[in-house]
Amino acid sequence: MHIARTGLGVAAATVVAALAVSVPGTAAPAAVPHTLAVPAVAGHTLVHGVSSPLTSEQCQAKWHINCYTPLQYRTAYDLNALYRKGVTGKGRTIVIVDSYGSPTVQHDLDVYSKQFGLPSTKVKVVKWGHVPAFDPKNADMTGWAGETTLDVEMAHAVAPAAKIVVVETAVSETEGTTGLPEMMDAEKYLIDHNVGDVISQSFGATENTFPGFGKGDFSSIKKLRYAFQDANRKHVTVLAASGDGGATDMKLDGKTYYDKRVNSWPSSDPLVTSIGGTQLHLNDKGERVKPDSVYNDYGAGGGGQSHVFTRPSFQNGVKSKVGSRRGTPDISMSAAVNGGAWIYSSYDPTAVGWDVSGGTSEATPLFAGIVALADQAAGHRVGNIQQALYGLYAHHAKANGIVDVNDGTNNSYQGVTGYKAVNGYDLATGVGTVDALKFVPALAKASRHG
Repeated sequence: MHIARTGLGVAAATVVAALAVSVPGTAAPAAVPHTLAVPAVAGHTLVHGVSSPLTSEQCQAKWHINCYTPLQYRTAYDLNALYRKGVTGKGRTIVIVDSYGSPTVQHDLDVYSKQFGLPSTKVKVVKWGHVPAFDPKNADMTGWAGETTLDVEMAHAVAPAAKIVVVETAVSETEGTTGLPEMMDAEKYLIDHNVGDVISQSFGATENTFPGFGKGDFSSIKKLRYAFQDANRKHVTVLAASGDGGATDMKLDGKTYYDKRVNSWPSSDPLVTSIGGTQLHLNDKGERVKPDSVYNDYGAGGGGQSHVFTRPSFQNGVKSKVGSRRGTPDISMSAAVNGGAWIYSSYDPTAVGWDVSGGTSEATPLFAGIVALADQAAGHRVGNIQQALYGLYAHHAKANGIVDVNDGTNNSYQGVTGYKAVNGYDLATGVGTVDALKFVPALAKASRHG
């Protein structure tokens, strides 16, 4: 969730103004549907265009929310000891995929990094197809630009030495297309050309909105899986935000919610690691003042059973929770707006400065950074992490850096009853969250792909 500059807004993208590579879009496989792709975001104007980041105490006084810096996250997720050992994501590449882009991402990342004393990194931009010129008065474009900024800065905050590639897809809102085929084409192209070790996706479409769903025909979704199948073969890790609608999600109009439990794709795909949301409770040093809760404020962490995919083998150990269906999320990171992240942006000339952002579209690039660290620690791509993740959870979870979220909070949202955070796996936070100092080497060791 991006705390947007202007009322309700969408945000979820990734872009950069560095190396602009224009790639002609190749045709998707025949009969691939064009369904509405919604960024994993729902915006509220709470904090925007602030001249400099404030402390949590100041944020509480001014907006009644906590707001965190990357330095607090580094303490909260036990990252500093890894950095001291040289595990920084060096030599690894995070790919962020979204529509349009932001013309100021490199500049904004540089300002963000300097503010917090971090080394910056060069963001490379791949333009997939004929991306239209950025228009700061176009709410769709600024929404995606906001997510672009969030994704890049969060991934960099966790894996400061990793390379970042932003893929801009060229889908105009006037065409009435969803963008999903273009996104999958772009991902497959990069995978085939050996660009990127982990792909971060902060977008999704409710399963129920795909053509044929109501008749039990799921071919429209299954025809879009070619990029993930390719990633699985090439040992590229694929992540997706579980969404900000709790146990429900948006209808095709992108404005109203279903009044029943639904799930969204690509998060629900068994070839994808679904990233849910938590709320962190930190002091100014980044130390926890109480355990993590489920993200549930200006949105709620997505989670529940897929209506398209049956339970994959890696979830057999949690079948009492997921039943016969694929369950999401798999694991969770910080996403609450009350506990959101400071982000710097300048793509909108009327609101240059610091915002506070949250949502599973924050959690996903944070975890992409964790994967990049594990790739470096392993000396190779950890690839599809599902089997390894659930194996680490099943055997000595705490020693493996998997931290249970079990405080009884839930992801009920928009009147639809969700799921509670209980002991062990649940459909609110998955296996929980991470202590990176333990989790990164454990994941590296558990992954067998060379």
